[in-house]
Amino acid sequence: MKNKGILMADVIKSRKSEAQQLARDLKRITLHINHEFIYGTESPLTITLGDEFQGIYNHVEKAIEIIISIEEFIITNEMNIKLRYVAHQGEISTRINHKMAHGMLGKGLTHAREELNKMKKGKDRFKIIYEKPKRYNELFVLYQSFVDSWKEKDLKYVNAFIKHQDYKQVAEATDKTISQMWKREKSLHIREYGIIKSLILQND
Repeated sequence: MKNKGILMADVIKSRKSEAQQLARDLKRITLHINHEFIYGTESPLTITLGDEFQGIYNHVEKAIEIIISIEEFIITNEMNIKLRYVAHQGEISTRINHKMAHGMLGKGLTHAREELNKMKKGKDRFKIIYEKPKRYNELFVLYQSFVDSWKEKDLKYVNAFIKHQDYKQVAEATDKTISQMWKREKSLHIREYGIIKSLILQND
């Protein structure tokens, strides 16, 4: 029996999405994550159903880091989807499949699946099952409040702030005035987003 970081996610309201575009988006997400997070990955992020995927990691903190990376990849590519996530440090009782996250069993996987299904009745998109879960989950409530407040028209600016951070550089990158981007930085709560992101990724 092995205690591993388990990440499960599904697409919210996937039936309203165009099937081929959704499939392309999920494939791009999984390819990106598996390329960027080779180290710490036990079983790569794998699409298990048409609108769900899962991966196994050496620790749940890696899964949490990947959640943030997925959210920012969605923003960067202006994808019109929202995901619901469970990250869990749990038991896997069978051999780890290092090629794809299929065919494994264990209490951790069962629990993560149950929690993901429960989340469909609520509005929260993030659930962390680990030491100090209250801290993580409260931070993710704040994280979600920022990410979900951004409209589709905002994403190119959020993406620019994630890449460049300084509003003067963002103004140059987006061909806008410095004053406009200073106001955008405030209205989009970019500084506050960065603080919440940093607090979530702290390993203390």
